[in-house]
Amino acid sequence: CFVGTKETAFIYAVTSAGLVHSVTRSCSAGNMTECSCDTNLRHGGSASEGWHWGGCSDDIHYGMSFSRKFLDVPIKNITGKNGSGLAAMNLHNNEAGRQAVAKLMSVDCRCHGVSGSCAVKTCWKTMSSFEKIGRFLKEKYENSIQISDRLKKKLRRKEKSQRKIPIGKEDLLYVNKSPNYCVEDQKLGIPGTQGRECNRTSEGPDGCNLLCCGRGYNTHVVRHVERCECKFVWCCYVRCRRCETMTDVHTCK
Repeated sequence: CFVGTKETAFIYAVTSAGLVHSVTRSCSAGNMTECSCDTNLRHGGSASEGWHWGGCSDDIHYGMSFSRKFLDVPIKNITGKNGSGLAAMNLHNNEAGRQAVAKLMSVDCRCHGVSGSCAVKTCWKTMSSFEKIGRFLKEKYENSIQISDRLKKKLRRKEKSQRKIPIGKEDLLYVNKSPNYCVEDQKLGIPGTQGRECNRTSEGPDGCNLLCCGRGYNTHVVRHVERCECKFVWCCYVRCRRCETMTDVHTCK
């Protein structure tokens, strides 16, 4: 089954990160009465270096707190006080998503001065785009850590030789190896990749080499007929030509 796999870990993390990002954006935009901008930074800065905090810094603290209440509390309520290893792993992956948003916070500044000079700068903290956060979590997914299947409250690496290496807050954890997504498995709801259209020239996930799982691909020619070179004729209709194109389509074996 899919429980405790690398994919499950990524889903927990990206959902948690998405909630933080969405709530925090709403706070900064003034769409929520419970929060606004981060007021803790307003009176800080370095006058000697010619900058100060200003503008509307994203209040990530409220977003993270909301995410913990919304996503973590139900898991804790279901498992009870004693908890379980699987729950502890899911809670860890939730927190990893939140830490990704926090880690990728950046500082934006605006210059003030005569004729566009940067004599004084106003700076504020802002979240990265969710695309950047997603790429960060994708890297964590690809380097996720397998933990012992003897699940306890304390999570530990499966490899005994690596157990002294600490598990970081941003690491994604899984316990079960992923099923083979290349081959159809109706019981698990896996459609497989046979018959999937792929890009022969791409090295990415849509490329035939990766998507077809090494089985190769079939190529067939598809004929497209469409209207082209349309012109308006006075008065009042549009005259077009019929254009035909032949394209190669590649599908996984």
